[in-house]
Amino acid sequence: MTREAATNTTLALLLLAAPLAASAMGEPFYVTLATRIAVLALAAVGLNIALGLGGLVSFGHAAFFGLGGYAAGILATHAFNAEPLFLGIAGTTSMPAIWLVAMVVCGLVALPIGAVSLRTSGVYFIMITLAFAQMIYYFAISWPAYGGEDGLSIYLRNSFPWVNTAAPLPFFLVCYGLLLLGLLVFRALRDSRFGAALQAARQNEVRLAAVGIAPFDIRLTAFVISAMMTGVAGALFADLNHFVSPSMLSWHMSGELIVLIILGGKGRLFGPVAGAMLYVLLEHVLGGITERWQFFLGLILLGVVLFARGGLIGLVAGRQSHG
Repeated sequence: MTREAATNTTLALLLLAAPLAASAMGEPFYVTLATRIAVLALAAVGLNIALGLGGLVSFGHAAFFGLGGYAAGILATHAFNAEPLFLGIAGTTSMPAIWLVAMVVCGLVALPIGAVSLRTSGVYFIMITLAFAQMIYYFAISWPAYGGEDGLSIYLRNSFPWVNTAAPLPFFLVCYGLLLLGLLVFRALRDSRFGAALQAARQNEVRLAAVGIAPFDIRLTAFVISAMMTGVAGALFADLNHFVSPSMLSWHMSGELIVLIILGGKGRLFGPVAGAMLYVLLEHVLGGITERWQFFLGLILLGVVLFARGGLIGLVAGRQSHG
């Protein structure tokens, strides 16, 4: 077993063991904290497909995170009020159905956004993805039917077959299971011919085109898959907080997801998990001491960028890139 694989296994077991122990000791708050880590890590794993493998610095992934959240909130609201959504289609409180809707919506939105954005590169790509996300953000603010600036409450947590999702630990296990599934999808993509082509497009798209593979198609596919996974995380985040707000769509959230990846290690399998663990723990520990805890996060981020380009995982595992 490589050092990176051992590190990944340790992180996976630690993230599972901590809430189990907290639940046994009657500390549901720490179970909720672990759930937040798992959900943010899943969102960052989605972005890591585009950013880590494809080199696509998307500042608009909050759009998909927020759309997933609104999919959960809107469907649950219509089910709670027994009002049809549109064309007689009813709402639902079933998590699997909500995740499917979130994936479809995010995929359909990501397709035209990616098709336009990927015709640019560098800072232009960053700004176009940001512009699209801000358009969706301002649309949500001006949509009074679903809360507008005030957001939308989810009165009861949505359901999952044979699981009491209202209890903190079972809901964590659902989120943890989806995180593991997301990591498996990331590894399968990374180790596949598609992943090799995507990484080749990041390194030298001219050479990739010379062997008959269209870099645009590869990148667009990765962008859409990335958006769909981030959308599922958004739906889970809405269920975790019993609330959806336009802040889920803001550029701050996009920046937060990028920070998680950089902290943990761009392109690393468990990089988003390590980044999410550090971020949430800093927010909890330092946030209880000072409102300016982000200052210390900034110092850590600066240190990682300057002295640990492979992130926390790279610092522990060295230059090995597979786990």
